[in-house]
Amino acid sequence: MNDLDPLTSFASLLTDQGRALLDEVRDTEPAQELAVATRLRREYPVGLVSAALGQARLRQRAVVKFGAADAGRMYFTPNGVEQSTRASVAAYRARRFQELGVRSVADLCCGIGGDAIALARAGIRVLAVDRDPLTAAVARANADALGLGELIEVREADVTEVATAAYDAVFVDPARRGGRGRVFDPEAYSPPLSWAVRTALEAPLAALKIAPGIPHETVPAEAGAEWISDSGDVKEAVLWFGTGEAGSVRATLLPGPRTLVGRGLPDPRVRPLGRYLYEPDGAVIRAHLVAEVAEELDGGGLVDETIAYVTADSLDPTPYATVYEITDQLPFSVKKLKALLRERGVGVLTVKKRGSAVEPEELRRKVKPQGPNSATVFLTRVKGAPTMLLGHPAPA
Repeated sequence: MNDLDPLTSFASLLTDQGRALLDEVRDTEPAQELAVATRLRREYPVGLVSAALGQARLRQRAVVKFGAADAGRMYFTPNGVEQSTRASVAAYRARRFQELGVRSVADLCCGIGGDAIALARAGIRVLAVDRDPLTAAVARANADALGLGELIEVREADVTEVATAAYDAVFVDPARRGGRGRVFDPEAYSPPLSWAVRTALEAPLAALKIAPGIPHETVPAEAGAEWISDSGDVKEAVLWFGTGEAGSVRATLLPGPRTLVGRGLPDPRVRPLGRYLYEPDGAVIRAHLVAEVAEELDGGGLVDETIAYVTADSLDPTPYATVYEITDQLPFSVKKLKALLRERGVGVLTVKKRGSAVEPEELRRKVKPQGPNSATVFLTRVKGAPTMLLGHPAPA
């Protein structure tokens, strides 16, 4: 077992011996860890071997967020991997700061430094602050590992006690996880959202990263709100202050970026199901911009007043929604669906649901799809009635 305290254990990885060991265990598979650890403990201290293998696991997990090249050089903590901003999202936000003329940012609650790295790569000088000693040490090591130490100053401190007046902008990413998991009450963030808003209002320009599920009514009137997705997955919401866009709402889709700006449209009308079904991107739905998508379509409307599926008779590809061609509409019935899938020879079934309590895996088990063809089934409501829609992705 590793009996060193976490900070000392991490520091051992920054020595020449620690870096050499990290290189040696870089590609260790989980099933190989015991054998590798047994062999290496004959040559290296036990604590160092445990720390290196743990760091190798974290680097492997971090590839999905940071890419193999950066993840292989960076350092992580378990919470840091889980809570850090995806590199593509951080790079987009850094570009937006850059376009707004920002040359220096106080990054409060910097974590392991993901946003600070993106800001520095955009040529922005960063003060990165975190109160946790280990997290601050990891952020400092990451800045050095990526050659950004001259642009990133890492400070171990309570963010509520840090003066930010010398910086062009403030970025705050409050911790949204506690001892019992994810925190949903913004006032239970660490620090609370109310403190972050006060700090933002005192700065020339500011951005606050928040959970994408934040109710629209809690967004301050002085802020513009932006929901961001990456490859279809909603990642976060950001409140922007000082950009001249107070009260604005936007959805940004990465890669791209493609941004849909709200125009204050009324809810779309409900209309009969057309040939095509449009599934808006999650960021569009979170931003309440489904009406903006429907308005772009010829005769676009909702299939149900409570469901964020848009239907139209014509194919009008949009970057803000995935389009499906619907071949069948039937009342919810597992028996009827099973018979239809057997008739069509469907063996690969994608199940999507909105407004239905049925779990996709449960439905797959019951219908037992078999055959060479594929299809998509939507479990939803059409004008209030539980309905199944069968179709396939429309051609681009």
